[in-house]
Amino acid sequence: MGAMKCYYKKKKTREDQMKEMIEELNIPSDPSLAPGEARCPGRSVKDILSEENSRHDDGLMADSYKFLGNEDLSFSRYTDQEFYDQEIKKVWSKVWQWACREEHIKDPGDYYIYDVGPYSAIVIKDAEKKIRAFVNSCPHRGMAFFDPGSQGTGKQFLRCPFHGMSWNLDGSLKEIPCRWDFPHVSDENFGLTEIPSGTWAGFVFVNFDPECGPLEDYLEVLPDHFKKWGLENRRVAIHTYKELPGNWKMCMEGFLEAYHVLATHPEGLRASSWANTQYDVFGKNVSRFLQNLSTGNPHLDQTEEEIFEVLGYDPKDLPEGKSAREGHADHLRKTMGEAFGVDLSNTSTSIMLDSIEYHLFPNACFFPGIQIPLIYRFRPTSLGTCVHEILILEPVPDESNRKPPAVAQRLKIDQSYKEIEGFSLAHVLDQDTENFHRQWAGMNASIKKGQTLGNYQEVRIRNFHKTLDEYLSKED
Repeated sequence: MGAMKCYYKKKKTREDQMKEMIEELNIPSDPSLAPGEARCPGRSVKDILSEENSRHDDGLMADSYKFLGNEDLSFSRYTDQEFYDQEIKKVWSKVWQWACREEHIKDPGDYYIYDVGPYSAIVIKDAEKKIRAFVNSCPHRGMAFFDPGSQGTGKQFLRCPFHGMSWNLDGSLKEIPCRWDFPHVSDENFGLTEIPSGTWAGFVFVNFDPECGPLEDYLEVLPDHFKKWGLENRRVAIHTYKELPGNWKMCMEGFLEAYHVLATHPEGLRASSWANTQYDVFGKNVSRFLQNLSTGNPHLDQTEEEIFEVLGYDPKDLPEGKSAREGHADHLRKTMGEAFGVDLSNTSTSIMLDSIEYHLFPNACFFPGIQIPLIYRFRPTSLGTCVHEILILEPVPDESNRKPPAVAQRLKIDQSYKEIEGFSLAHVLDQDTENFHRQWAGMNASIKKGQTLGNYQEVRIRNFHKTLDEYLSKED
């Protein structure tokens, strides 16, 4: 009798699996496809959402991509001082921008100073509980009422620290010391300069252009998509400012795509597929990426039990017939619901787990998720520096149990997010921001004149610049 043939197939090592994944992802796209039509092999975001309770959420199921060109994007848009000066003049003075949360100005007399470039606004709640925004400049001799980034409570009126002139919370003139010396000044023509303001989802927005259009129009699909997600019912649990090296656009664009995950966040490759992220462009001002997490990587050979283990669980604890993703979502619904004192039992799996980021031109990103409750914005401080401001928003059970918003913690360029107590995303954010030193140096050193973007994964960057050019092309 001859020797028995062995049919046992040895399981591939992690290294072999990763090598095969890279080889698969390096296969060129089908040449018959039109530009922008190629997609990564494996289950799509829609495939996954259609299998679970997320399919009932119209916002999540929306799909809106269009090819916007593939020409190089000039590095001078980031490194040229004249280009930067035009942005300050033609963009930041004209766009709606998130200034603060409503919880920052909860009561009459509470104020918050919002600054970008040379522009500064006092966001305040007046005696009638109406939110107003005024230019942070005294009509007398231009003195700023408050320092940049400051906030306070309980103001009865606004008093200039230079000469003591004062105004009511609605912007009307209150008093002028030595009024006898100003016979040419009337109450009616000497009020504070009020600028447009508005609210959405618990955020307060301002616009330094008195002739701007309505905030509702500017937000495009955001109010409709976010109507079920309740950002207004959350509080600022962590608030950070971090100085970053590099032009504000360059730094922000590092957060508009998941393409960088392979090289920057390799520890996450076994839990999800960055390459299968969905990218949407909904209009001039709003775009989105949606990355399914806790799915395992479709380009690796993984069982649901193995995925569950990657997520930090004992694989034997995965209920029979459940995916690792659903098991993880169920656990978070229970534990996070108990921690926040809210009922998360009907929260969709996608909102519980996924990395869902909406970008609002020019600089704000909103995440509706529970596991990843990030809200952030980028503000220029010079041609080659900016501030990255992050808010972590946690659900609140009701208004009576709402804690005050967390105080902002400031980090210098060389400081780590790990210095922020309780910031679970510190490691990931450090990985992201460590790239910017080299990218800024490389942009300035490059002989090649511009960057070459992917047609699909980096379409949000191209859409951003398309809108930017519209503002820059307008006559003064």
